[in-house]
Amino acid sequence: MKLNGTSSNTPSDNGLKANGVHLNGHYNAQAVDELLADEIGEAHGASSIDTPMRPDAFDLDDDLKIDLIEEHFREIMSVLGLDLTDDSLKGSPRRVAKMYVKEIFRGLNPANKPQSTLFDNKFRYNEMLVEKDITVQSYCEHHFVPIIGKAHVAYISSGKVIGLSKLNRIVEYFSKRPQVQERLTVQIADELKRVLETEDVAVIIDAKHLCVSTRGVHDVNSSTITASYGGKFQEEATRQELQRYLAQPGVTI
Repeated sequence: MKLNGTSSNTPSDNGLKANGVHLNGHYNAQAVDELLADEIGEAHGASSIDTPMRPDAFDLDDDLKIDLIEEHFREIMSVLGLDLTDDSLKGSPRRVAKMYVKEIFRGLNPANKPQSTLFDNKFRYNEMLVEKDITVQSYCEHHFVPIIGKAHVAYISSGKVIGLSKLNRIVEYFSKRPQVQERLTVQIADELKRVLETEDVAVIIDAKHLCVSTRGVHDVNSSTITASYGGKFQEEATRQELQRYLAQPGVTI
């Protein structure tokens, strides 16, 4: 089967029957859609480099979004059978709504994008600059559970430099939205190339996915590594130099 013009690993007839999709000689369309959605989600594929957003995504202000999410999350909790009159639970819908809009998904709003100021490289530092172990806290867009790990960012100046904290803020901004790790890596790299006005940028992310460790296969030991190498970092010698820096023990303060 093809989805949106691309090949898909569609379950076999036997697989469809085993999952209740094939009923009385006919296919249950809703069950097929659900099974395919599950398989696509398990594959951790991204639909595009850009985060999928509707054109009207920001027609509502944050306060109204919080009100609406609160209402819908209250309904979810009710469907699950939770007692929303309990002191511990009655404030949860509002807390979750505020957390979604103001914290963990605030990177969806371009208004929250960090403004990056460049400085002239007056000290003529022309070697690689590496920022190691930047905290990554994102959310899997397939199951809406955390992705937690570290990002390593490197660049070679084209005549301009950026404040170190801005590297962390760019990583944080793109992390604070529903993500897949491949897209997150490319988004960070593309933004750094744009801001720094150079292709000589590398981004490596090593992260654990709670959709793997807390559900599904329940593998608590695995992690996922993704990388984007641009410009001089596509050369083997430059990548090896970067790997040597990353292998050095971190500084303890």
